[in-house]
Amino acid sequence: MNRLLVTIGSSLSIGFGIWHLFVPRIWDWYSYIDPRATELVLAVRAINLFFSLSLILFGSMNLFLAFIPNASKEAAIVVLSATVLLWLSRIIMQLLYPQGSVHSLLQYGMLCVFIIVMCCYAIPLFKLVAIKGN
Repeated sequence: MNRLLVTIGSSLSIGFGIWHLFVPRIWDWYSYIDPRATELVLAVRAINLFFSLSLILFGSMNLFLAFIPNASKEAAIVVLSATVLLWLSRIIMQLLYPQGSVHSLLQYGMLCVFIIVMCCYAIPLFKLVAIKGN
């Protein structure tokens, strides 16, 4: 069950990461920025790349730790904990400063997906911690 949940959460995380690489072009982000603000364009580009790559790498690390034989439970706990905290912060941001507010279905759909992804990591984390504690 842990592997299935981690696989779902990681697939969604990696998918979000790959998709987010194309978001600036899809939504024409840079058209909202004064073309003379080259430093701002570079900063937005760098932040988006860092964010996208983080999602891809965390999803990949979780998959790796879930499926490698004799993987360290301690390493899995550390990576799962970091991933849960990242997704929890995304949920909090969605509640405080919702994105997709143009359409309530999009806004709450995003929130639901973020919660599902976090739960896909949180449940295996709690199980690993409970096993480690015994």
